Amino acid sequence: MKYLIVGLGNFPPEYWDTRHNVGFRVVNRLAEEGQALFRPARYGDIAGLRIKGQDLQLLKPTTFMNLSGLAVRYWLQKEKIPDENLLVVVDDIALPFGTLRLKPKGSHGGHNGLRSIEETLGTQAYARLRFGVGSDFAAGRQIDHVLGPFDPEELALMPGKLETATEMIRSFCLAGVQITMNQYNNK
Repeated sequence: MKYLIVGLGNFPPEYWDTRHNVGFRVVNRLAEEGQALFRPARYGDIAGLRIKGQDLQLLKPTTFMNLSGLAVRYWLQKEKIPDENLLVVVDDIALPFGTLRLKPKGSHGGHNGLRSIEETLGTQAYARLRFGVGSDFAAGRQIDHVLGPFDPEELALMPGKLETATEMIRSFCLAGVQITMNQYNNK
């Protein structure tokens, strides 16, 4: 089986340390664990990885967040991966920092990357791993929050959160979305 694991983020270096790029951090961690190297390709950087007989294509779109759907659609079609084997890793301000929630489908919830994917694929029926980045910002300051850096306290906790996120991705590919949700969503 083939899977497309997409970490959402904005590609220019000035965005690397922002909350909005936590999806990139997660797929980078998964690639490091599997000793996979990203290479530049159409619409993003891509890395291949095998986990217990499953083929994973890890994607970091270079299209900017608002056009992520272009990259996702291209790689799903190119690799002939069905929508049910798509997992998008995304930041979520509705969850406290480090809270991880897997969902088999759902609305974009105002997230422009998910909105682009939904509009481009014409469906909400794809899995997403939501990584909480918190909502500690004043009214009207959401953009500053998601495009801002993590606090030192959050960075200290980041390695453990990234490890749990990669465990969830492996479980999604090996055991399925329902078992993974049952095992991890209530932690």
